[in-house]
Amino acid sequence: MFTERRNNFRGTNNIGNRSAFAMIMAVGVIIVVATIMLLSLNTTAITSKRTIDQYFYEQVELHTKSAIEYALYEIARDGCEDNLSINNLDGLYDINISMRYIGTSPSGCTDYIDNLSTEEQNGSVLMDVTVTVPTGVTGAEPIRFFRRTIQKL
Repeated sequence: MFTERRNNFRGTNNIGNRSAFAMIMAVGVIIVVATIMLLSLNTTAITSKRTIDQYFYEQVELHTKSAIEYALYEIARDGCEDNLSINNLDGLYDINISMRYIGTSPSGCTDYIDNLSTEEQNGSVLMDVTVTVPTGVTGAEPIRFFRRTIQKL
């Protein structure tokens, strides 16, 4: 007690200096914690968007393979198909297929390539498949997948 009186008597009160330092440290800790929280929130938002984009991209790839099989089915069932447009049942995917036939002109086809180098090339189809997920579904930008393939009929 006697030392406190002597310090107060001399005019050197350390209590005020300690509380100001504690206040500065508290503000510093709050700034550091707020910065860490902002970075983690930003990382979480980016990760969820990447997950959604990756999900739709994988689905679009699968729909492309299914669209190719469906186009081959339509050719086998109805004969010649120049273009095929498929709207998915749930309305999320727009699928467009343009086809060019390789070989002698199939009956009713208008788009074919007839300059063959070998006989084995006859009876094939060149398909350009485009699958798109519109902007409203994915968020910021649409997802579009393009695949060109040659299929034997």
